[in-house]
Amino acid sequence: MTAPQPAPYLRIAGELRRRIAEGELAPGDRVPSTRQIAREWNVALATATKVLAVLRQEGLVQARPRIGTVVAPTGRRPAPDRARPATPEAELSRERVVRAAIAIADAEGLAALSMRAVAARLETATMSPYRYVGGKDDLVLLMADTVFAEFAPRRHAAGSGPGGWRERLEQGARALWALHRAHPWLAHTGPLTRPLVLPNLVAYSEWMLGALEGHGLDPVTAFDLNVLLYSHVQGLAVHLERETQAESATGLSDQQWVDAQGPALTALTTSGAYPSFTRVLTALGRDGYDLHLDRLFDLGLTALLDGIGHLVDPGDGPDSGPGVGPSEGPDEGPDEG
Repeated sequence: MTAPQPAPYLRIAGELRRRIAEGELAPGDRVPSTRQIAREWNVALATATKVLAVLRQEGLVQARPRIGTVVAPTGRRPAPDRARPATPEAELSRERVVRAAIAIADAEGLAALSMRAVAARLETATMSPYRYVGGKDDLVLLMADTVFAEFAPRRHAAGSGPGGWRERLEQGARALWALHRAHPWLAHTGPLTRPLVLPNLVAYSEWMLGALEGHGLDPVTAFDLNVLLYSHVQGLAVHLERETQAESATGLSDQQWVDAQGPALTALTTSGAYPSFTRVLTALGRDGYDLHLDRLFDLGLTALLDGIGHLVDPGDGPDSGPGVGPSEGPDEGPDEG
């Protein structure tokens, strides 16, 4: 009887593992991107993604910002002749499964997350995580709720009150941005039109809606503003993981990609069809424009808060500036978990 053949992604991972072991790919060398793997072995991008996920889990490669996926330093590789002991079933728990999944998603993105990958990280049998979660969809919900429990806007000293509406909204938005910065996959867990009904996500809305109470807003407007501020964070944060995916797929850093667009950009600016665009680029000079998500977040948040000020304080009252004015809403923020 013919022996069963390994899955394509395992076969390709084995070939790259051989190249690393034999020195064809040395520590620090870039390994093929997902697009290069797909082209060389004639497989789908999803299969190519699994290849790099396997090698990352084994500690053979690592992602480096603005560079791509490279061979890991020798000291980080596991000894090939020493199998690690499996985690005893008695030591497993739902929390351990969820925390392992979060670690995978933080390092490699949601595309690398699977129940098999979680089992590998926990060094246990492939089916063991299913005893604690129903499957990947359930796992992602648990991951999101666990991460949202980290939402922690700045607390005021005991008895000082929570400050004005603008300060509270800014604290909430910045805490949410920090959360997405720490967990870039979080922005990909669901579309804005299908919000996750999770206790710790509702805690965010509790903080934001509490800041808007007492200003005469109708319920629809108050909730729209809550959603608008959330969408500002999510809309920018979704690009944190996409940039890493783009580097892996193309093998180009963001700067290398921008440089490659030079001829096309020159053709547009010299055509005469886009005078305002051309004038701004010319004014930027030789250094050009660097897109910084943190700067965009700050600019957008300021603009949103200024606009909200015309709704909650149309008379330019004392609470129209940051941190000024009477206290509104509850004295306590959401539980930080």
